[in-house]
Amino acid sequence: MTAVTGFVFTYLLLKQYLARRQPHQLAWAVGMFLYAAAAVIETVSEYTQSWDPLVYRFYYVMAATLVLYLGLGTVYLIFKHKIWGHIYLAYTLALTAVFLYASLNAQLVTAKLVPGITVGGNAMATTVRLFSFACTIPGTLALLGGAIYSVIRFAAKREYAYRMWANVLIAAGTIAIATAGALARRGEAVGLYPAEMAGAALLLWGFMKAGSLKQGAAAARARAETST
Repeated sequence: MTAVTGFVFTYLLLKQYLARRQPHQLAWAVGMFLYAAAAVIETVSEYTQSWDPLVYRFYYVMAATLVLYLGLGTVYLIFKHKIWGHIYLAYTLALTAVFLYASLNAQLVTAKLVPGITVGGNAMATTVRLFSFACTIPGTLALLGGAIYSVIRFAAKREYAYRMWANVLIAAGTIAIATAGALARRGEAVGLYPAEMAGAALLLWGFMKAGSLKQGAAAARARAETST
């Protein structure tokens, strides 16, 4: 169910991107696709009660980088000058490439590839696990920090209340997924899947609700015309 939900979210975000051609929508779609793909791999592991070492290498990179792409979308959304998004994009693509190379060539602790259990980074070499932190920390800070900034920014603007509530949802979803992921990396996977699904649902709800600033600007103009 989590994987299906993730792919539906990806489709909706791509549809939104094709209609508006905004880079933040594409970045969010990529992040949600990675989330859905990782969920598929988790489901297969649960069903087969096994972990394929090669598949695990790709899974580990996808599970860690997805928040980086979600954070990229937020950077593109909140900064007026796209240069900051472009810089974050360069960092994201370079880190993803190096991370994937390192994961494919690292020594795995196969004894920790426990069948049917989300093993986080426990089976991966310590040097490679550092790449995970280089993804999750800036990704979470961008996603959560951007959401908090937007909540504060739009809280006093009635026409933009939808953006405030959208970012409240994004912040809540980020906290849910980040907390679940952190516990999983410590080996505490109980409740991981429900938390991931709930977090993803909150994120998508926020992403779709955020819309564009044009909606709020139009409401402000309409109110000004009515008052005059």
